[in-house]
Amino acid sequence: MSENPQFKAAYPYQEDVLALPVVDLDEASAWYCKHFSMKEVQRLDTPNPTVILERDGVKIGFAINGGDAPQDGAAVLVVDIQGMKEELEANGLNIGDLQIDERDGKKFQAFFVVAPDGLCYYFHEEIGELIDSIYLLRQ
Repeated sequence: MSENPQFKAAYPYQEDVLALPVVDLDEASAWYCKHFSMKEVQRLDTPNPTVILERDGVKIGFAINGGDAPQDGAAVLVVDIQGMKEELEANGLNIGDLQIDERDGKKFQAFFVVAPDGLCYYFHEEIGELIDSIYLLRQ
């Protein structure tokens, strides 16, 4: 496993990566802190009860907002996709094989995680960046 798999950015499937729908903030915070190695950095009461978590400077938030969790989630761009997969598996998640996706003329290595709250996460790394990461690790 790499020494340093990291979150690089997070993009929402729907509207707001800082307000992904959940029914229980405490459960969401505990689960994502344990399994995604995030840390709680903020709680808000308005406009909806919200908890903001962070990892590697990337913030993802969860809100009690009546949204449909199985229709939402985030695409998480990472550094060291293989290391991230191994880390999440070590944190207790069952993850399928890595896959290759292509969009906008770029290729990505990727895997999916569906959380117990129904939110879906697409962890991905551009293959060109992956090759650069491997090269740098070998130096």
